[in-house]
Amino acid sequence: MSRPTDLVIVGTGGEGRDLHGIVQAINSRATGDFRWRVLGFVDDYPTEDSEKLVNRLGVPFLGSTGQLADVPPGTHVALGVGRPHLRRETDRTVRRYGLPYATVVHPDANIGADCVFAEGLVAAGGVRLTTNVVLGRHVHLNHNCTIGHDSMLGDFVSVSPLAAVSGHCRLDEGVLVGTTAALVPRVRVGRDTVVGAGACVTRDVPASMVVTGVPARPRRAVEWVDHGGPGAY
Repeated sequence: MSRPTDLVIVGTGGEGRDLHGIVQAINSRATGDFRWRVLGFVDDYPTEDSEKLVNRLGVPFLGSTGQLADVPPGTHVALGVGRPHLRRETDRTVRRYGLPYATVVHPDANIGADCVFAEGLVAAGGVRLTTNVVLGRHVHLNHNCTIGHDSMLGDFVSVSPLAAVSGHCRLDEGVLVGTTAALVPRVRVGRDTVVGAGACVTRDVPASMVVTGVPARPRRAVEWVDHGGPGAY
């Protein structure tokens, strides 16, 4: 059997620990020689609770992202950071270490024909991409969300559990689609906009807005409130 590929997860919050569960599912269902070996978690802003929960997984907390300078050659990195703007900031920090990013796709995710995705994709169990979908860097697709044919998702987009993106939609960089939200075909959502949980987007949405309701309407500009960084999410 070949040597497993080393992996470090960035972010000790819920997103990072969910990502660890996806990695475990990949390893448990692998039929070839490929396996991930998780060396541990790093986080520049861990909380006391998140560190305890990581330790309960039996995986060490290695310290800050500065520890990436000392990992073995060939180690991959996965960003377990939920909020798109924090994931973008974390990517800027991590890239300076020159390590490759992992693509982490749960074995129960369904990636259709002729889909294209860039580095750092995380797809949880039950994700469905139909066909001719294009995904940017560090897109996160959470449990049981669906992405319709011919849609394009920009860098750092997050689609929450049970959300439905219809065909021919475009989500610009940093968009966050909330749990159970729905986008009708051919709508475009501008950069860094948040689609609230349960919203139904029926028309194009400008950048940097929060939209809620059925049909979804802009309510206010995005105002991110951070609570300590990746470890808090």
